[in-house]
Amino acid sequence: MQRIEGFGGFFFRAKDPDALAKWYHDHLGISPVPTDAGTLPWMAEGGPTVFAPFRADTDYFSADKSFMLNFRVRDMDAMLAQLRGAGIEVTNEAVMEGIGRFAHIHDPEGTPIELWEPVAG
Repeated sequence: MQRIEGFGGFFFRAKDPDALAKWYHDHLGISPVPTDAGTLPWMAEGGPTVFAPFRADTDYFSADKSFMLNFRVRDMDAMLAQLRGAGIEVTNEAVMEGIGRFAHIHDPEGTPIELWEPVAG
């Protein structure tokens, strides 16, 4: 059986795509989509990726959204300090034994984002 090699992109609608791309770049370090052959896209580092359908009535993320983004971070404390310093609200900080640390934020259009610092090793 053939299998995919990794996550190649995530495409979604936005009210203001340029402003939202800038927010993701400025606060999470995600490069905008290249507009020419000389510009590189965001290069994710290798690591675990979870693909998890949730029940339609989940309360784990916003009921008015059909998805939540999850990004791995290397240093949760530094990331949260950076986000709070920019006035971004951080919620639902949690630790799951053997899995890692988690925190939730929202982008300017309300998309739920989960930050995950996996357990080292």
